[in-house]
Amino acid sequence: MKAVAIQTFGSPEGLAVIDLPAPIPAGGQVLIDTEAIGVGGVDAVIRRDGALAAAYGFKEGHVLGSEVAGTVAAVGDGVDTSWIGRRVWAFTGLGGGYAEQAIAPVEEILPLPANLSAADAVTLGSSGVVAHFGLSHGRFAPGESVLVRGAAGSIGIMTVQLAARGGAGAVAVTTSSAERGDRLRELGATHVLDRSGEGGEDAPAGYDVIIDIVAGADLPSFFDRLNPNGRMVAVGIVAGWPPTDFGMSMIAAFRKSLSFSTFSADTVSEPDRRAVRTEQFAAASRGGGLRTVVHEVLPLEHAAPAHRKMDAGEVFGRIVLRP
Repeated sequence: MKAVAIQTFGSPEGLAVIDLPAPIPAGGQVLIDTEAIGVGGVDAVIRRDGALAAAYGFKEGHVLGSEVAGTVAAVGDGVDTSWIGRRVWAFTGLGGGYAEQAIAPVEEILPLPANLSAADAVTLGSSGVVAHFGLSHGRFAPGESVLVRGAAGSIGIMTVQLAARGGAGAVAVTTSSAERGDRLRELGATHVLDRSGEGGEDAPAGYDVIIDIVAGADLPSFFDRLNPNGRMVAVGIVAGWPPTDFGMSMIAAFRKSLSFSTFSADTVSEPDRRAVRTEQFAAASRGGGLRTVVHEVLPLEHAAPAHRKMDAGEVFGRIVLRP
């Protein structure tokens, strides 16, 4: 089968199409003929940072991709054979998805509603869970103001929608252009700021919750935008690590009782993740429910161009690969 692997960590040019033996599902696993493969920010982070990849045990030759949608082709021991032939969404872990066939644990697959496309499923699957539990981790409550930093990606787009649906008093976003801001307003944003957090007519002076998908060098400056008792939750590091002394900005604002935390969906139980995904898939498959935003669908062989577009900040929503 064809797959896309990291030959050299760093730039997208280090990605290459390779031939691999077809995988065989072990006990408790399923084999999926992929129809759609989500290209996520975590893929770009792993590809760029060889040291981070090594910390997770990934070496050159690692096949990227954490979520796919397609049809179950075979099952391992102990798995109900009725799964064979069914369309599913699947979480493959932190690799293995950029391929014509992928392996996933049976507990990490979910049947797709008949009217939810494979591309929409991989745009919503992990992003919707991170958005939902990220807001919960930040103790978001109706009436509170929310700032989504880096709102143009799939996690940001889902966070904007869920905050608006959850009764936020204001949903501000940072993004790179007026055109993107207009699109985010259509999804529920009430105020549009530039990447530094400035601008936005009548934008709140401070925010109760900040969901940060960006991190990077500018993360500490956003502590100043938190209200007293405000909470910032970092759910991504698409711009890299923050400064090592970033906590000093919180100490300097000691009397505001600010909180900072990180959130990974790995800390949520599988039944809870499944329940949220089931609800969100149903909402996305109905008219007027959650909206998925697919930036572009590209052939699997175009994984490197897809990553170049992400690195250049050209993507609104999610790029999907098609085998």
